[in-house]
Amino acid sequence: MVANTLVISAHNIQLRLATMQDLDALENIELECFENDRLSRRRISYWIKAAHGILVLAQKADQVLGYGLVILRNGSRSGRLYSLALLAKARGQNIAQALLLKLEELTITEQRLFMRLEVAQDNLTAIKMYKKLGYRKFGIYHQYYETGADALRFQKSIQQTTMASKVDFYPWYKQTTDFTCGPSALMMAMKYLHKNSRFDQATEIDIWRHATTIFMTSGHGGCHPLGLALAAHERGFEVEVYLTQVNDLFVDGVRSEHKKSIMRIVEQDFIEKAKDADLRVHKTEIQLSQIEAALAKGLGVICLISTYQFNGKKTPHWVAITHADERCLYLHDPDGSEGFYNEIGTRLNTNNKSDVGKSEDIDLDYQHLPILKEDFASLSVFGKSKLRTCLIIEPGKQIVDSIREAKNAFLQ
Repeated sequence: MVANTLVISAHNIQLRLATMQDLDALENIELECFENDRLSRRRISYWIKAAHGILVLAQKADQVLGYGLVILRNGSRSGRLYSLALLAKARGQNIAQALLLKLEELTITEQRLFMRLEVAQDNLTAIKMYKKLGYRKFGIYHQYYETGADALRFQKSIQQTTMASKVDFYPWYKQTTDFTCGPSALMMAMKYLHKNSRFDQATEIDIWRHATTIFMTSGHGGCHPLGLALAAHERGFEVEVYLTQVNDLFVDGVRSEHKKSIMRIVEQDFIEKAKDADLRVHKTEIQLSQIEAALAKGLGVICLISTYQFNGKKTPHWVAITHADERCLYLHDPDGSEGFYNEIGTRLNTNNKSDVGKSEDIDLDYQHLPILKEDFASLSVFGKSKLRTCLIIEPGKQIVDSIREAKNAFLQ
């Protein structure tokens, strides 16, 4: 956590970390600055104390003039500017700029490479400041705010790197169950490759039924890489499967011998069906250069990771890899359910609007998630057997022909 030290800026403005003694002042700023999407008093209190947040305020004499809040997600190399607010009388004095620069400085101390933010499309003053400070637009979210206004998404490299400043549209899907990360990651890749691919819960569950291992450590089983590959193949996609072992991928995760035997039967069925479908299965670890080459060709890539770096739990989890630059891979994580927790570790109810703001339990934090390439090796390994598996997906001939026909029909 960032040390709670004072930092003095020019013009008699103090920039410092907020404390509980600032709660009234921060609540007043929320009331003056925002008509919608306000942080409640409870949430302000939460973020003052939270280890994964940085809340810096600007103060002149005894009055708090404004604040900035950055949220840090575990496992990510980016920080997210969630809120930046100033009282009306404090505007036009470069205080917002000073706050943001201080937040960037503190975010760097948390080993983050990038800062990301959202801003209303009609907030031209803020957009001008962000561009001046080196932020670049890389996305737009329609009807993002409660008012229905669109939000532009900006990002900046706050450490020395030439991050990709613009990425192709890559659809994101939030898994609707604890056990359907595999189908959700696959659906994102298929939708990216073919816009007519279905993107709904019925498809999510259907893929899971055909790809599941039946059991997991607790609850329903996740998805086998060969099961996901077969599901994509049945939907007209060509798939290459890389995996370091074919048998007993997740068997160690259950104790019951009866469950183990069932999982082995299911797994053997996947192996035989993969042979019958003539799937390209490589019993080897995929190299980072191969992932980058696939992304450069515009192919879909999904990969199994361990969630340990994100939440401290050694759970297998499927993600889509959206793109790469010189330093990072970027992930779409379908699990938007990580949520936020109170001071004693109890997960807050995201349906309670008084607890969590509309954009705080944030889907955006699960999209294009930057992972250092040198961190990817430890992230993309699971279990005692050090399993590594990845799928490379591309449109099959039938899909390619349908896309070509639709294009020709449009041009006529």
